[in-house]
Amino acid sequence: MKDLHPVSLLMLSCTCLLLCSVSPAMARAGIRPEAEALVNWKASFASTDGSLGSWSLANSTGLCNWEYINCNSARHITELDLSAASLNGTLHQLDFSAFPHLKRLTLFEEGLYGTIPAGIGNLTSLVVLQITYSEYLSGSIPRSIGQLKHLVELRLKHLGLDSTLPEEIGNLTSLEELFLDSLTLTGSIPPTIERAKQQVRYLDLENNNLTGSIPLEIGNMTELRGMYFDVTIWKGSYRQNLLFGTLLTDQREVFFCNYTRLYFLDLSNNAFHGGLSKCFWDMPHLSFVDLTSNSFSGTVPFSRMCSLSYLHLANNHFKGTFPLVLKECKDLITLDLGGNSFSGAIPSWVSKSLPELKFLRLSSNMFDGAIPHEIVQFRFLQLLDLSKNKLAGPLPNDFANFTAMTREQKTTDYVYASYYMHPQQIQIVWKNVDHGIDLSGNSLSQEIPNGLTTLLGLMYLNLSGNHLSGCIPKDIGNLVLLEALDLSENQLSGEIPLSFADLKGMSALNLSSNGLSGRIPTGIVLFVTLQRFNIKQ
Repeated sequence: MKDLHPVSLLMLSCTCLLLCSVSPAMARAGIRPEAEALVNWKASFASTDGSLGSWSLANSTGLCNWEYINCNSARHITELDLSAASLNGTLHQLDFSAFPHLKRLTLFEEGLYGTIPAGIGNLTSLVVLQITYSEYLSGSIPRSIGQLKHLVELRLKHLGLDSTLPEEIGNLTSLEELFLDSLTLTGSIPPTIERAKQQVRYLDLENNNLTGSIPLEIGNMTELRGMYFDVTIWKGSYRQNLLFGTLLTDQREVFFCNYTRLYFLDLSNNAFHGGLSKCFWDMPHLSFVDLTSNSFSGTVPFSRMCSLSYLHLANNHFKGTFPLVLKECKDLITLDLGGNSFSGAIPSWVSKSLPELKFLRLSSNMFDGAIPHEIVQFRFLQLLDLSKNKLAGPLPNDFANFTAMTREQKTTDYVYASYYMHPQQIQIVWKNVDHGIDLSGNSLSQEIPNGLTTLLGLMYLNLSGNHLSGCIPKDIGNLVLLEALDLSENQLSGEIPLSFADLKGMSALNLSSNGLSGRIPTGIVLFVTLQRFNIKQ
């Protein structure tokens, strides 16, 4: 037998060595690490409901057909979307290093608990990371998250985390959308955020416990379209913290004007103070502004430009007359100026200049004079709150022009923007009813106009604490959707109309502190929905 050539011996030896070194996982019918990692993770769950039934090593060759998985042309997992799966376990049993091609990870499940492991930083190809509504996930945001250099969208919302915002967040230089909503974050925003400043389009830090000032670097995020900071304990001067500062030169205000793409700004429920700059109105796409419950002060500056559809300035320290800039806000749907120190007359142009208005709240100010008759020309108005002012004189008569209140509406248009719905900001509502009028706490006089009884869609009416006289309109029973009626503390006289018996959905009725006489209509006593009834004279 001829001796083997030395080269042939070498090749044979290498082949044997290679065969002997094959891992057990690879030897099992070519099982891929991705499949093994997912099956091992599934096995760690305390229980499953069958939603992950396709996750099986017996079906590993069909990995790309497993539930909640998408693959690329090379059959590598690129997307893992578990938003509809039922999970009951931790993330620590998931080998993140087995997914070098994963670009999108979505976890939306209350059954997850434990912490977010540092291993998540091994998903170096990740573009989108969403972990939301898992309130049993605790601990901190891992510093390794800064390794996700390709991350464009980061959403961590409604989790049980309790930590500061790691400095490594600044390493996410590809980031465009940062949503860290309702995480109980503490401390301040690290200055390293400036590394990701240019391309960030959405910044959401609402419902946290952040303190300190908004970093100046945020003023350089010129691509911002949405900024949400409500229910965050920010302090300091708004003008200073957003590059407006009175201690800075006027030229620095230009940085705020650079937010040319911003359309949603929510700074509500903080401790901002200072005034508004005229530049505030010059952002051409700004549609939603909520500055509710801060300490802003001064007058609202005038501008010839206004793109707003929703404006909330309630519960601040603004003063001066009704803001003239609102005359330019032709598309305004919601206007809430309640809880300030505005004074003077309500202008007669308000209904003509704001033809789309649906929600108007001017309560708890110092507006005086008569309610302009033109105010009843709001065709789309659903909520009107002028309570707790110094208004006097008679009520307008032709309420039939409130077209939106003359008919029943199946749903209330509370849409403030594509991302948020804030019906609670309009405080006129009683039990979140749909259509209402509150004129209480003024000095309005003369009779209640019968035109009010044409508002067949009205659900809430409060005229208490005025000087109204005469009889209650006999057609009050036409308001069959009325749930709450308060006519107390006036000078009304005569009998309670029999038509009250038609108000079968009434929950709260207050006719006290008037001069009413006669019998209580029998139908009122039979109201099964009535919870509060006061008729003490």
